[in-house]
Amino acid sequence: MGVRRWYPLTNRETLDSFIWCFVTLGVCLNMASHGLTVGFAAILLPQLRRPDSIIPIDASSGSWIASILGFALVVGNFICPTVMANYGRRAANIVSIAPMLAGWFCILFATNLHTLLVARLFQGISMGMSASLGPVIIGEYTSPKNRGPFLASISVTIATGVLIVHAMGSFTSWQTTALVCAIIGFIDLLIVIYSPETPSWLADQGRYDESRKIFRWLRGDGEEDELQRMIDSSIIIRESKAEVSSSETFFQKLRRNVVYFRITIRKREFHKPIFIMMHIYTLGMWSGANLLAAYTVDIFENVVGKGSNIPLLVITMGVHRIISNTCAVFVIRKVKRRTMLVATVAINVCAYLSIAAYSYGKQHGMLPFDHPMIGIILINIHIFSIATGTVPLPFIIAGELFPLEFRSLAGGISVLFLSANLFLSIKTAPLLFLKIGIHGAYLIYACIVTYCLVVAWFFLPETKDRTLQDIEDEFRGRPLSPEEVKSVQSLHSLMMYKTDRRCSQPVI
Repeated sequence: MGVRRWYPLTNRETLDSFIWCFVTLGVCLNMASHGLTVGFAAILLPQLRRPDSIIPIDASSGSWIASILGFALVVGNFICPTVMANYGRRAANIVSIAPMLAGWFCILFATNLHTLLVARLFQGISMGMSASLGPVIIGEYTSPKNRGPFLASISVTIATGVLIVHAMGSFTSWQTTALVCAIIGFIDLLIVIYSPETPSWLADQGRYDESRKIFRWLRGDGEEDELQRMIDSSIIIRESKAEVSSSETFFQKLRRNVVYFRITIRKREFHKPIFIMMHIYTLGMWSGANLLAAYTVDIFENVVGKGSNIPLLVITMGVHRIISNTCAVFVIRKVKRRTMLVATVAINVCAYLSIAAYSYGKQHGMLPFDHPMIGIILINIHIFSIATGTVPLPFIIAGELFPLEFRSLAGGISVLFLSANLFLSIKTAPLLFLKIGIHGAYLIYACIVTYCLVVAWFFLPETKDRTLQDIEDEFRGRPLSPEEVKSVQSLHSLMMYKTDRRCSQPVI
């Protein structure tokens, strides 16, 4: 039994912590752009509704400004897997920052609605790329025991982004706020340029010496077993692919890819993580984080009251979210993923139902006692559940579920559901608030989140403190032997599966 250490970290442990913080900072600042971009709508729309606005808007155009991000995310999803698989995680991270910077500068000089929509479209493309890319990079950079906290730091930076843009937008113009956001994006670009490529991608490309060097630079010499397993698996896969592709024509290659895809989609280690992440992303998008970021003023005016100090409440909410996110980073090291998911989502559903009941009673004069603090407390309980669970956990789980072989493709497919649900939740919110009120909309949201939680409870495996290879083996049902790893990459074995049913059954 080991002895709990009370003395300070060694020099190597301190260096490891610094390295992990540096390489993940580039990812986290990129993910912070999600908070800056989504939260920007909450300060942009009220300023554009003013009589003296240079860009007048109505309810429909305002909802498009807020929700077009989700539509554009789909484009980023299609771009990211190709760049990430062929040119590397670092290159994909750099590419994802470019449209975000372009979007902020378009906003800075916008004089009409069309320019704003194009700018938000650029930003949505960037968000679509980084949403699938960020968890993968952090998952490949960090060790299993530290992976959870570093993945949870994504939600802290997103919350920080929301707070920055809300605080600045409460006291400055939207143009000044856009300039500060562009500066943050430029700093992120510099950090990513000086960050290394991930060891997993280098091994997948056959650059084993570089992979070993970066792996040991990131983690030291204490995890050689994981490094060797990763390299051995990559060697077998690359050799089998080379055997197949060395003598085939274009049409043979196309046919092989079609057959390979048809076999791949039936593999449990491919479709089960996607199915799970479909529901986890849906849960995260409908849990209320984006609604509170994009329609902060509207929600506070309906639940708390129009006479309240809205800028102060918005800033207080942002601070609370950061504190809760930071606490979650430490809690995640101790608590299992499934336990934390159930606990925080249960609080989220209770908060939805409580706010729905309170706002309904407030609207119809059914409350025996009313005070603005009741609404403030309920909203902050909702924020607590979002910050500690429904925002960080989807990114953590996404960074742990997908096998290396399918990580780019599976991540891109699953993020499509993030895109669709982001668009639907933000676009439909004003209409739902108008037609059925806050209480009706929150009841619908509670039902969606509850359904997703039930699905996750039955299908999501526990991933805390486990290597990515162990998680992949659990989805598959058992580890693959070297011969099986080679056979699943072989065109001959794929075609034999189709033509000879008496052959040994492949792992699906």
